[in-house]
Amino acid sequence: MAYPSNDETPTWIDLLRHGEPEGGRRYRGQQDDPLSGRGWQQMRRAVQQDDHWDSIISSPLRRCRAFAEELSAARDIPLHIEPDFAEIHFGDWEGRTMEQIAETEADALAAFWADGLNNPPPGGENVGAFGRRVAAAWDRWIERLRGQRILLVCHGGVIRMTMAHVLETPPQTMMARLQVPYACRSRIRVDDTPHGRLRCLLMHGGPE
Repeated sequence: MAYPSNDETPTWIDLLRHGEPEGGRRYRGQQDDPLSGRGWQQMRRAVQQDDHWDSIISSPLRRCRAFAEELSAARDIPLHIEPDFAEIHFGDWEGRTMEQIAETEADALAAFWADGLNNPPPGGENVGAFGRRVAAAWDRWIERLRGQRILLVCHGGVIRMTMAHVLETPPQTMMARLQVPYACRSRIRVDDTPHGRLRCLLMHGGPE
């Protein structure tokens, strides 16, 4: 993509999903499980010595925050904790595996993945509300840290909603169709130009 010339320094944002949490795969949402030993290894392997960031932003949940705190201390990078970058709330499904939910609520599970805007998990957050809070937090931090290189340590759902916002794609489409493995890295560039703010996805993918 060709960017119009401007005097503003681009803002670069690397998004890093947390590694494997203790307890393995399940609808964890805002249940605050820590990283497993394997999860710590995944996160540390995802970051290279020549990576440079001016600021780190993290979800408040331990599977993100603990690694962000370690990296912040090791490299002397300012760390900001943003509650609105917490994962979607899965309500009554939190802490349960897909198989456990499907045993008694298969129709509700299918309805959520088909249309999470109108069929949220019981007692949980709908995809539209989730997307709006992530987009609002994203816009706040891009404005506050304009021109910096930023690392955002967060969740698969948060990355999906960020992509939906940046690419102007319906949140439900991105929620259902974008794979985000553990310790996956993505990169977005933001340019403020005389023609407005331009946002471009440069990279998505990585380990698991």
